[in-house]
Amino acid sequence: MEPGDIAGVLELLREFAEYEKLSEYCTVTAERFQAALFGDDSFVNGVVAINSGSIAGYALFFPYFSSFRGERGIFLEDLYLNPEFRGGGNGKLMLKEVARIAAARGFERIDFHVLDWNATAIEFYKKLGAASNDDETHFKFSGDAFEALAS
Repeated sequence: MEPGDIAGVLELLREFAEYEKLSEYCTVTAERFQAALFGDDSFVNGVVAINSGSIAGYALFFPYFSSFRGERGIFLEDLYLNPEFRGGGNGKLMLKEVARIAAARGFERIDFHVLDWNATAIEFYKKLGAASNDDETHFKFSGDAFEALAS
């Protein structure tokens, strides 16, 4: 991903948020996105799928560590393709690129979340060999809860 891709990726990101029924939470600005990917303290990486000069999809990921296993990995935050480019292997190609980048850095795994109602995505990942971990629940601290902890 290059800085010039920001506008196109943000357009797809908003489309993705709408698809996941999470548009009300999609408040990222181009400036914050740019800083996360390309700023001095950046830690997010991305790849894009290009079709006829336009961004057809994107993947965003960042490093993490699994303490119990002692494994370094990539957390795949988003993998999204415009619907017209699905089914032709583009998603698999983007995921393979993320895996290639992870392996080149000495990482050993890719972790991610999928909404439980997104059967298409679940099937896509399972077909590629991903395993789910049904004994965990995703939690987060944000907004007032985060502010209270940080103060």
